[in-house]
Amino acid sequence: MRLENKTTIITGGAQGMGGTISETMAREGCDLVLTARTLGPIEELAEKIRGMGRRALAVAADTTEEDQVESLVAKAKEFFHGRIDILVNAMGATGPIETPVWEIEGQDFMDLLRKNVVGMFLPSKHVIPTMIDQHYGKIVNIGGCSGMRGYRYRAGYSSSKWAIRGLTRTSAIDCGEHNINVNAIMPGIVETPRMTKLCKEKAKTKGTTFEEEYAEYVAEMPLKRVTTPQDIANAAIFLASDESQNLTGQEIVIDGGWAA
Repeated sequence: MRLENKTTIITGGAQGMGGTISETMAREGCDLVLTARTLGPIEELAEKIRGMGRRALAVAADTTEEDQVESLVAKAKEFFHGRIDILVNAMGATGPIETPVWEIEGQDFMDLLRKNVVGMFLPSKHVIPTMIDQHYGKIVNIGGCSGMRGYRYRAGYSSSKWAIRGLTRTSAIDCGEHNINVNAIMPGIVETPRMTKLCKEKAKTKGTTFEEEYAEYVAEMPLKRVTTPQDIANAAIFLASDESQNLTGQEIVIDGGWAA
């Protein structure tokens, strides 16, 4: 097991990609603290992970609120007896869909940046001091390949994913001397309920069908297949393990070639 006896905090760890990452990390020997805004789904997953023989704690927290993040990290340190080896920032939001930049409400834009960027910055900020003290740490940020190229009618979402690249690369520089690796995974469209919602919203706005929108995404991918949550989880395991010990400040793009 590549993460045997390691400890991890994962934000947005209950559903979609986050849920698959959490289960895969547990199978690789990791103990986890799962956090999301609502307790129900993460508690259900935590119970499943306990059934796999790993330790798991569910903590409800809004990662855009600093006091809640401080409390989360304190609870994780107590649960893990003072050690936090890995942080996976998987929490995120989609924001306005099929909306040109001049029609996006200012508050919607700012809310999205807060959820996707501030919600990633604060957990990193409050976990890094522990990683510095132990002279070891792995931070894995889940961004998006719309941060690798422009994304029509998704200015807010794309802006937030570009910002994640800046946060990742600069954090890697700041933390490198403390033996902390900071990297990002940039998924393309992933086969999750969020993809279903996105295709339905696009179809409604454009007067097309769900199937047509789904096919349009697939047609843009050289590999002609949609990324799965397990594809993302596999990369997360690599970045969280010592197999990636000399990799930092980088993005792994997993999108079937969409951003190529």
